Amino acid sequence: MLILNNMPQRYFIKLAYDGSRYHGWQQQHNALSIEHLVNEALSTVLRQAVKVTGCGRTDAGVHAAEFYAHFDCNSTIENKETTAYNLNSLLPDDIVIHQIIKVKEDAHARFSAVRRTYKYYINTCRTPFGKEYEFFMHRSPDIALMNHACEILMEYKDFSCFSKSHTQVNNFFCTIFEAGWQQSESRYVFMISANRFLRNMVRAIVGTMLDVGLHKTDLNEFRNIIEKGSRSDAGMSVAAKGLFLTRVEYPEDLFEKDE
Repeated sequence: MLILNNMPQRYFIKLAYDGSRYHGWQQQHNALSIEHLVNEALSTVLRQAVKVTGCGRTDAGVHAAEFYAHFDCNSTIENKETTAYNLNSLLPDDIVIHQIIKVKEDAHARFSAVRRTYKYYINTCRTPFGKEYEFFMHRSPDIALMNHACEILMEYKDFSCFSKSHTQVNNFFCTIFEAGWQQSESRYVFMISANRFLRNMVRAIVGTMLDVGLHKTDLNEFRNIIEKGSRSDAGMSVAAKGLFLTRVEYPEDLFEKDE
């Protein structure tokens, strides 16, 4: 049920998606995007033109286990669970709306986020299952060396060496809160949390750390790559399919309590 208001109401939607068949989150001409389909579904269910703003812009093929977007609505959404159900009935199975949350009018899905977490999945054993969601490599990297590289990574703020070339950003500074590798049998998982990420940053970090783990780059060279700030010195950008946005965090006072 919708109740018309004089002032627009702002809402967050919490969603997840399999990015395999999409050209990223952001809407673009002549390419299928998650943002486009979410806009269409919201506009149909709410019976008004709706345009969402996402918490980030995942690249083509990147997945999100947790993603937020905000939108303004000219009416109060009384039954958020039913609205989410109706949205999911219109969206394809690889996009799922988990929750609709009323927020303060100045809440912003992108700029209000204080922490984001990504995970990257690698497997050194070929398997017919889950191959769409992890990167296969035939050699086992040295996880101890890669975790030493994580310690070095966290000493720095300027990560221009890991940013996609010709990206229009004001600066290349990020605060990394946590970074590390874990191994379970043939599977390796890289986890990194920061206040923000640059375009292609996580995939470039992973590619460079794999060079460390495979003894192609030593730890001093890894440090020099960061300090020189040149993308051409860093490692390859690993495949998008292994990357997941897993958590986005906001201040608690951003969310309004339902009356």
